[in-house]
Amino acid sequence: MNHERIENLVRQLIHELGEDPCREGLLKTPARVAKSLEYLTQGYRLKKAAVVNGAIFKAEANNMVIARDIEIYSLCEHHMLPFFGRCHIGYIAEDKVLGVSKLARIADFFARRLQIQERLTAQIANAVMEAVAPEGVGVVMECQHLCMMMRGVGKQNSVMTTSSVLGSFHDDSTTRAEFLNLIRR
Repeated sequence: MNHERIENLVRQLIHELGEDPCREGLLKTPARVAKSLEYLTQGYRLKKAAVVNGAIFKAEANNMVIARDIEIYSLCEHHMLPFFGRCHIGYIAEDKVLGVSKLARIADFFARRLQIQERLTAQIANAVMEAVAPEGVGVVMECQHLCMMMRGVGKQNSVMTTSSVLGSFHDDSTTRAEFLNLIRR
């Protein structure tokens, strides 16, 4: 990422919005925005293998593993406004499990990009499936979108829910129901 170029673009944007980019409160804003965007889009620059970092372990159990209420922050690709919420990830291990923190790291890896929630949900499910080849995977996301809350339709209390179910979570209604029941509050 070219920080200097982004800073210049932000200065131009501030000017086009009718503000003075040389005013005291805005002098350092271009650098802050560049640094912020670097962090918020780091998913483009990381490697998935580095996120999992070898934290795949042999397991004898054939249990459902669930990480609930993983906080998600992303940027809507249509308006570049944040959306945020919770992600619930479950899978049934065959013979391998993923280090529990890696589930959250996988979610962040894909969330730290310009995104739509539907794609993000599927990417997380596919990445878990690819990492440990479980019997099945389920991912449910519940997010609020500032593009819907701050502009446009202006619905402050709206929540979008998406799910992606693979393997036994897709094929077996009992497995899917168990997962959905366990992630409910």
